[in-house]
Amino acid sequence: MPSVPSTPSRLTRRQFAQKALASAAVLSAPAFLRGQNLNSKLNVAIIGSGGRGGASIKGLATENLVLFCDVDEKRNDAAAANHPKARKLVDFRQAFDHAAEFDAVVVSTCEHTHAIATMLALKHKKHVYCEKPLTHNVYEARKIREAAAAAGVVTQMGIQMHATENYRRVVELVQGGAIGPVHEAHVWVSRAWGLQSKEASDANKDRVFVTERPAGMPVPAGLNWDLWLGPAPERPFNEVYVPGPKWYRWWDFGNGTMSDLGSHWNDLPFWALQLKAPLTIEAFGPKAHPEIAPATMRAIYEFGARGSLPPVKLTWHQGQDKPAIWTEKGIPQWDNGVLFIGSKGMLLSDYSKHVLLPEKSFADFVRPAPTIPKAVSHWQEWVSACKGQGKALANFDYSGWLTESNHLGNVAFRVGKKLEWDPVTLRAKNAPAADQFLKRDYRKGWSL
Repeated sequence: MPSVPSTPSRLTRRQFAQKALASAAVLSAPAFLRGQNLNSKLNVAIIGSGGRGGASIKGLATENLVLFCDVDEKRNDAAAANHPKARKLVDFRQAFDHAAEFDAVVVSTCEHTHAIATMLALKHKKHVYCEKPLTHNVYEARKIREAAAAAGVVTQMGIQMHATENYRRVVELVQGGAIGPVHEAHVWVSRAWGLQSKEASDANKDRVFVTERPAGMPVPAGLNWDLWLGPAPERPFNEVYVPGPKWYRWWDFGNGTMSDLGSHWNDLPFWALQLKAPLTIEAFGPKAHPEIAPATMRAIYEFGARGSLPPVKLTWHQGQDKPAIWTEKGIPQWDNGVLFIGSKGMLLSDYSKHVLLPEKSFADFVRPAPTIPKAVSHWQEWVSACKGQGKALANFDYSGWLTESNHLGNVAFRVGKKLEWDPVTLRAKNAPAADQFLKRDYRKGWSL
């Protein structure tokens, strides 16, 4: 069973809080710059050219894309087709043999290799944009956040909703006191990708019905399966893992819907309520499967007071699970949503819209003037920050905490016990069994 190193006992909780504030200060300071204005272009390395990498390639069309790396050579060739002078590689570790050729790195690999590629970029003091979730586990999230603070570069986790007008206006309303102090919040998503029932699998071809590791199949031409596995435990190739997002149902490669959509949906309450480390985490759902994440589950987080903000309970509902106020039709029946419950009313939001409830009570409400700057796009916000203009608001100092919390929901689910969390020692004080899910050993040849 892998162990989680303890933080030295001399680090008090007050010192821990001061260290976290210092990290934020480092990230807000100007990083090293290749160009001094927005007219210069960043030289960018793309690690993970297919899938989400394709979206990043489009989002960064204003910059110089100088290196493409993917374990699938066909996808890599297609991505680099419009960049004939770019270097093409299969193993992202080799990209840093050419570190002088680029200023910034985009990490769009599968979740289980995010941290290793990101850490290499940070060690070489490159600006980094990493797709969500930032890491595969809690320990990696902590190490990446700390490394980013030490590197002093510009970072961004790929949670594109963070750059939308809707999310920014919701944050202003909540933080401006529109619904009063918030003591309770709920997030629900209807996606149920995980351990599927036979019936659900038969109804949707994207939902593969498996209950154990499948037998091996021939590896498709052009795919380097050993490099795709990276630090994960070795197993034979099977089409239930790739292509597409199939892999994230498997604990060895992903963490199911919680870490995937949790990055987008829990982002809003994390931002609006200024959350970091929970005090306790408890999860409910079917019996935990040793290989595959659940399709339906619920996780309850309790956060303490944050300055003048009161303690708050945040509940994550996934798949068929919904908040009681939703099932009782006390709010609009949105398929996915975030509900803030305050002393003066409620605020309901999804990705693109929001409403203050009850609507009659807010008929004469005057909205505050916007204070959070408008973003051209999530990618361009990062690019501008790399060039010394503005700040990347989903930086690793923020998204590292969000990632830790999301992973802890899964840890509580897998342990089957309410966790009393200590963010200083990075351990559940009452549940040593949680240690095995906080980090893992890597295959030979891979390290953080």
